[in-house]
Amino acid sequence: MMSTLLSFIGTILIFRWMRMLHVKFPVPLFLPIVTSTALIILLLLMTGTAYHAYMEGGQLISTLLGPAVVALAVPLHEQWDRLKEHLLLLAGASLSGTLIGLFSGMYMAIWFGMNEEMVRSLLPKSVTAPIAMDIAALINGIPPLSAVYVMAAGISGSVFGPLLLKKLNIQHPMAAGLGFGAASHGIGTARALELGEQQGAVSSAAMTFSAIFASLLCPPIAALFL
Repeated sequence: MMSTLLSFIGTILIFRWMRMLHVKFPVPLFLPIVTSTALIILLLLMTGTAYHAYMEGGQLISTLLGPAVVALAVPLHEQWDRLKEHLLLLAGASLSGTLIGLFSGMYMAIWFGMNEEMVRSLLPKSVTAPIAMDIAALINGIPPLSAVYVMAAGISGSVFGPLLLKKLNIQHPMAAGLGFGAASHGIGTARALELGEQQGAVSSAAMTFSAIFASLLCPPIAALFL
């Protein structure tokens, strides 16, 4: 019980401290999701704490993932009058992003010589973790490995997304939101919200569309190409 409470409270405190660090030093590599994850891994290695022991308390935080994703619908609701005028554009762009994410990940994995099971696990990397794990199980992938790929996609999008937008001089809030939502799901949407409410709302919509399209497309793509 004590270890459960310690890991739960410790994770929250570490994230809070890393968030304060990011406020003081607002550089992409100091994003709280990056630094807090790295620090927790380091602490577990240094103390010899087993992952399953940590997750006794960490699981309590994981259960909040669902409500957190639902909460992303708040900016979507507030921006709905503006977004519904571009619903077909949002759906079409999200479909394009989903297809690019699926095929690019699949062929890069094949190119690097990954086995079929790992490739199947990588396919749904650009949708939120619970859906990605369900898709992976459906197409004979490894659900926990899919969750790792999802985290990698989300964190890399959050870190490098703003830099890429700046480099390509992409300033339109809808374009920015689409990129984050279609490529980096919930973590990217949280990052998009930091850029503005409209970017966050568009990202929420793109994340939703991408989850629907990936659920429909992953099984036939896996059957045809793997």
